[in-house]
Amino acid sequence: MAADFTLQVYFEHEGVFIHTGSEEDGLDPDLLVSGALRIIDKDGDVMVEFRPSEETGDPSTMLCAGKDTSSVVQWSQSPGQSPPQQLETQLSYETEWDLINAVSFRKKPTTNGEAAVTHCQEKSRWAFSSNVADLRSISVNEDGWAVLVITLKESIRLPPLHFHQGGSRSFLDTLRRFAVLSESPEDSKCLLVSTPNKVLSQSFENLLDDNNYGLVQKLKKDPYVTTLGGFSKVTNYIYDAFRGSEEQHQRPPEEVADIMGEIIPGLEINQQEEPGFEVITRIDLGVRPQVTREAAISAEDWTKYQDAEGRLLNISDLKHHIFKGGLCHAVRKEAWKFLLGYFPWDSTLEERRELQKRKIDEYFQMKLQWKSVSEEQERRNSRLRDYKSLIEKDVNRTDRTNHFYEGLNNPGLGLLHDVLMTYCMFDFDLGYVQGMSDLLSPILYVMENEVDAFWCFVAFMDQMHQNFEEQMQGMKTQLIHLSTLLRLLDLSFWNYLESQDSGYLYFCFRWLLIRFKRELSFQDVMRLWEVMWTGLPCENFHLLLCCAILDSEKQKIMEENYGFNEILKHINDLAMKLDMEGILQKAEGICLQMKTCKDLPRSIANILGFDSDVISDDAAGSGPAEGQTTRAVTCSNGHSEENGSHSSCRVPIS
Repeated sequence: MAADFTLQVYFEHEGVFIHTGSEEDGLDPDLLVSGALRIIDKDGDVMVEFRPSEETGDPSTMLCAGKDTSSVVQWSQSPGQSPPQQLETQLSYETEWDLINAVSFRKKPTTNGEAAVTHCQEKSRWAFSSNVADLRSISVNEDGWAVLVITLKESIRLPPLHFHQGGSRSFLDTLRRFAVLSESPEDSKCLLVSTPNKVLSQSFENLLDDNNYGLVQKLKKDPYVTTLGGFSKVTNYIYDAFRGSEEQHQRPPEEVADIMGEIIPGLEINQQEEPGFEVITRIDLGVRPQVTREAAISAEDWTKYQDAEGRLLNISDLKHHIFKGGLCHAVRKEAWKFLLGYFPWDSTLEERRELQKRKIDEYFQMKLQWKSVSEEQERRNSRLRDYKSLIEKDVNRTDRTNHFYEGLNNPGLGLLHDVLMTYCMFDFDLGYVQGMSDLLSPILYVMENEVDAFWCFVAFMDQMHQNFEEQMQGMKTQLIHLSTLLRLLDLSFWNYLESQDSGYLYFCFRWLLIRFKRELSFQDVMRLWEVMWTGLPCENFHLLLCCAILDSEKQKIMEENYGFNEILKHINDLAMKLDMEGILQKAEGICLQMKTCKDLPRSIANILGFDSDVISDDAAGSGPAEGQTTRAVTCSNGHSEENGSHSSCRVPIS
């Protein structure tokens, strides 16, 4: 029986104490129970357990919070059951865990909502174990040494854990891999524990699976090291939040939006009508204009925009032509430095050479910082070790089919590694996040020089920084803005997505996170990025690109009556099948359509950065006062189809 038992330890810390007594209880207030606190995976269930040091060989005293959370149960051999036989070999790395598998539960009821473990007088009674899914909150007191108080559901309170020798933050960091810890609005020292179950994680697996590396299987084995879609601890954070034990019942689809609100606070797409929101029932966007694309700017064209000193001329016209047609590859190495802001547009050739000299010195000073770290220093710097480990793993699986990175011992891989490690020194707070290698790869491919690639990457990361921050503010804002745009563009389609519990558009997460890097071919990605870097024709043009893709796919999604999972699979299957030039045309047409709309809501104009003169007097007026509602207007996509004229949608006023 024990042979089937599996155990994986994610966190273990010795020297955690329970202060067992108090003068009020009539016990010795100085009586301490020292033990080990662990987070383990036991046969697929993630558990938090405390074992007193004196009791490591006696599993019969283990207390466990039952999944019904109505009582605390004590490990006890069932009546009439023969004692477990001594195993000849240790089947797991701790013998007592083999023994536990051979015993059963005996209920020990609680009284008045208080956990029985807080009233036991014997040291053997202070061991406990609880499924992470049963945790309700954790109170954190860091006055002096840290003290954590875990409260289970139904208000069962476990004994306070005193971290005399540190380790509380590591414990909480590890716990965040399996649950969402959010600050309580009532008490800043209280962390609320949320563990939504697997119904949505399966959808994320369908959406973001990387078949080349068996990502889903690796996620199940180690969701901390492996991340969704092979990129970003941000997506890993979402995946882990949606993990749940097999025994939990799946949430009905209508609760999925509530789960998303827990994972990304403030992301409430389908909110009830309330003050401060524009209620939009129809807006006539007019006819969508047809637009055309142009040929890429050639090397000869590029030189025509420079004067004798190498200073660029007619910059606005140059950006317009780059937006309309992109650049030929021979021009990219120089032009991208301007587009990303590494080179000033008005600089001369000599000024740029001086700038590069300074930047070379700066780069190698930072590179020397991590290159000169000794093994002893690295052993004492866990963050640097983690960054280095993630980089090494990602470098070995980034664009390996591209000739610049393919094969063993490819020098391109070494450059990719060195630039990412140096960026950790440049921005140590962010460090390295999985997914950043995807953003660097095309830049390094074009520059073929680690110094120029580094400073261009720095400029790109300045734009993308919020996408990779732990609080996900950038992703949260983009998803809300995207939903707002889609509702205005096609209310009937947005209503359909909403009816399928997909109105929050999280299936666009990967598009936004790394700017379509995994959706297009390498050549198309380079063309798309240089077009977006012009800043034309509006702000947040990448959101209109998302709208253009969805607009192209809406007919199939609606006619086939796709549901929740089918929508995810369909969107995921679009990777490497998208017509990049067609998407650019449609997105530009949508932009012009909205820009010429006389009644464009202020919120839309703010998202796209339109000048105030394109906003109608009503729409451009001040936002509604508290307790007031705004006017209702109508919403149409400019096509002849029915657009749900009897439905309404809300647009938040910025």
